[in-house]
Amino acid sequence: MMERCSDRVASLAHFLTRNAARWPERPAIVWENKTWSWAALNKRVSALARALQSEFQVGKGDRLLVQAQNSNQMIEIMLAAFRLGAVWVPCNFRQAPGETAYAAEKSKARIFLCDAEFVAQGEAVRASCPELAGVITIGESTFGTSYEALVDSHSGAECSNAPVDHNDPCWLFFTSGSTGRPKAVVLTHGQIGFVTVNYMADLLPGTTELDASLVIAPLSHGAGLQLIAQLVTGAAHVLMPDGSFKPQAAFELIEKHKVSNMFTVPTIVKRLVEDPAVDRFDHSSLRHVIYAGAPMYREDQKRALEKLGHVLVQYYGLGEVTGNITVLRPQDHFLEDSPQARIGTCGTERTGIEVSIQDDEGNILAPHQTGEVCVIGSAVCAGYLEDEGANAKSFRNGWFRTGDIGHMDEQRYLYLTGRASDMYISGGSNVYPREVEEVLLAHPDLSEVAILGVPDPQWGEVGLAVCVAEDGAKLDEGSLAAFLDGKVARYKMPARYLFIQEMPKSAYGKITKKIVREHLAEQGLL
Repeated sequence: MMERCSDRVASLAHFLTRNAARWPERPAIVWENKTWSWAALNKRVSALARALQSEFQVGKGDRLLVQAQNSNQMIEIMLAAFRLGAVWVPCNFRQAPGETAYAAEKSKARIFLCDAEFVAQGEAVRASCPELAGVITIGESTFGTSYEALVDSHSGAECSNAPVDHNDPCWLFFTSGSTGRPKAVVLTHGQIGFVTVNYMADLLPGTTELDASLVIAPLSHGAGLQLIAQLVTGAAHVLMPDGSFKPQAAFELIEKHKVSNMFTVPTIVKRLVEDPAVDRFDHSSLRHVIYAGAPMYREDQKRALEKLGHVLVQYYGLGEVTGNITVLRPQDHFLEDSPQARIGTCGTERTGIEVSIQDDEGNILAPHQTGEVCVIGSAVCAGYLEDEGANAKSFRNGWFRTGDIGHMDEQRYLYLTGRASDMYISGGSNVYPREVEEVLLAHPDLSEVAILGVPDPQWGEVGLAVCVAEDGAKLDEGSLAAFLDGKVARYKMPARYLFIQEMPKSAYGKITKKIVREHLAEQGLL
């Protein structure tokens, strides 16, 4: 048998090098009335990489911790890390100083780059990492070196792409921490290289250098992966203006730049299609509106199809699998309820991925049997950083255990019931809130709902439905209970209903049970 001679793979920064050579004057980044061509972006990335090398001794394997809102600098830092063979470690820009300090300590950060407003985070990182080489700030500050001054001082410097192997880390992705402290997922050059091919085949087929992508979500998460994937095509990336998300601003950019795709979450799609701007601006250029991070409820899906047309693309995945488990393509989305619509599915396996449903002992279950979703394939991460306990728990017989519960049908369409951690036991029976939430959201006056398991002296646990009404609508417990009656088993029906003005969400726009529970506890409502 012939042995493999090398594990060497192309650096992810090679796509930037190639784009600068092939399409030097085409737009790479568009943000707030300024455009950076591929050639200009390549020069800035080389200048930053050379500055990190010469002034902070950053080299292969070093970790670059970043806390910043979406900007051209955020993209440049990512590409400079790849160019050096260093590791990009992006943080949620909304997180608190203590959380950033934990990420710095866990990742053993060599350097911290952040927006100038994050003074407290800078102090916390310095305190937690005495070996830190320095702090660089985007914008002028009193606590770090100026990012732009560094880039300017090394303008014109050349910097080649460091050689990398398949298993060399390129991104430490911190999980959202639904249980306990966030874990650092190790993503590698070879793994992400595979995902770029998979992404373009399954999610954005036909994308070229003539296309433009609207960046709505934070680049520290799934939007960053979508950007990396599109580096292989040379498509431009249009960033939203600073500040909170506004649907009208998004539609203005879609019309102006003839945006063909964007990545977001179901709650943002819901806001887009419910805003009057959807009818005032031309969005006919859109071909792929990718939503992920959470399932989209059927009523929201219908409204999006009516307003945007057949452009929806759902994918299901986790950071540990680089979002790379299933896809529901535009042609698999149906406006009419029918058997072929397969209501509730998150699609079929992505290219190069195999999914199985397993019981607690690791036995593979038959179609329509409910168990844990498990996955194998080249998109699966190299494991958690320095966390053998989590690795042992999450990998079994070569399969990655997602912690999600669901089933597949005979055609291998996957249906998620919920997170294993969301399940509660009422009167000895397992209840997965997701299926009840799906039914409730068909009620025309209900906008959002999250069902939590709460203690009960008689049943052990019962369901608490946390509800947000549509604007101007009035809801009560009786009407929702009557709506559910006969649609789900009695033991699955919530025992209590709580009505609030606004549903708490993560920084990425997701509704998670952990955040909802914490919010209710803070308000004294549990």
